[in-house]
Amino acid sequence: MRRPHVVVLHRWRADYAHYDRYVDHEAYTVTYVTTEVGATAVPAPAAEVVVVPATDDLARIRKEVDALAARHGAPRSVVALKEDDLLVAAQVALEWNCRGRHPSELLPFRDKQLMTAAVARAGLAVQPTAPAPHAAAVRDFARIHGWPVVVKPVASSSSEGVVVAADERDLDTVPFAEDRPLIAQAHNPHPVHHVDGVFDGRELLCWKASRYLDSCLGFRHGSTLGSVEEDRAEVVAAVGDFALRALRALTSSPTPFHLEVFVDAQAPSGPRVTFLEVGARVGGAEIPYVWREVHGYDLMEAAFRIALGEEPPPWAPAPRAETAGWLLAPAPAARPCRITGVIPMTGRRPGPYAEELLRPGDVLPAADAYYEHVGGRFRFRGPDSAAVQAAVEATARDFRVTGETCETGAAGAGDVTGAAGAAGAAGAAGATSGGTR
Repeated sequence: MRRPHVVVLHRWRADYAHYDRYVDHEAYTVTYVTTEVGATAVPAPAAEVVVVPATDDLARIRKEVDALAARHGAPRSVVALKEDDLLVAAQVALEWNCRGRHPSELLPFRDKQLMTAAVARAGLAVQPTAPAPHAAAVRDFARIHGWPVVVKPVASSSSEGVVVAADERDLDTVPFAEDRPLIAQAHNPHPVHHVDGVFDGRELLCWKASRYLDSCLGFRHGSTLGSVEEDRAEVVAAVGDFALRALRALTSSPTPFHLEVFVDAQAPSGPRVTFLEVGARVGGAEIPYVWREVHGYDLMEAAFRIALGEEPPPWAPAPRAETAGWLLAPAPAARPCRITGVIPMTGRRPGPYAEELLRPGDVLPAADAYYEHVGGRFRFRGPDSAAVQAAVEATARDFRVTGETCETGAAGAGDVTGAAGAAGAAGAAGATSGGTR
């Protein structure tokens, strides 16, 4: 008798997800469809590994799952944890009559127009948003809402394709295309917070609110990106209430979530929260790590179990409450690049408790998991937000990594230091893009 067959779509080289802990590879036949970069992280007990150029290519994934099914039996589940792969996995799972999330459940978390409309219908504050098929539509939008205007893809991640148009001259840099719909969104000057956790279909099972230091779009342009968990009680309460209402507006099913909101902490009537974006997945960067290491809960396991059609693990707060944070340093040169020098930061005070660095000679690939393949990744813990922020800022200031683009050698050489963009004043990000989406 064949064992139940689970197919996993995978693209990370880092151990964001511990698949061999989430499903018994002896009791189940677990196969993986992965990119070349992600293949080295597939657990050794995998029944089969198929390498593809991209895990978000529906036609290719459908073909590979069909072939895996012929060899191992019809899949019981098709699982993906990376945001860009969610709809592909859900569609293939639907075609094989698998348990798990239906594509219609996920679409409002991928289509920025649908998600904004759903949250607005619930009576929550949202940024004015409209379709932006061409420059004229953005100019019309700006006449109503003013400049600058944020123009971004309806469905994308990691701030890819986002342009902040200060005026109509900047519209020349917007990648208008019929096959990739864009939206225009009014600019919001207030700091961006991200909220991460698990919604059980009724309540927030677990969650933490954090504020960005610098901006996600700025990270694409060479600055550092930091985050510190929020400990101002009035902000935490306002963000938590908003998150619960937003998730209820979007789904009645269990889901992991990464929500981004603007917070005006100085509003006269108390913190004012405005919706930006939300994903039905675990937050990127170091979020899965700090949740496991500092808070004692594996968000990736919760996401995996939900994708299997099971209940997420129960939440039990860590006995010793701590505040967490993280920092990303950008690549020192255009990827793929070879690292030529790096200065570790662990052991410094204040500094990170953990770091993920390449060694001189290693190549930083031009892979799709954008926040994984960077110049340096750092994790922090401390008694409060102020202590963690001080450590993040010190690390952003002192860290140095150098490298050269592989195709051009020394001509593409570069470096990243604290001067490239210290993760400084909280909220310097403004409101330009979708955070770690």
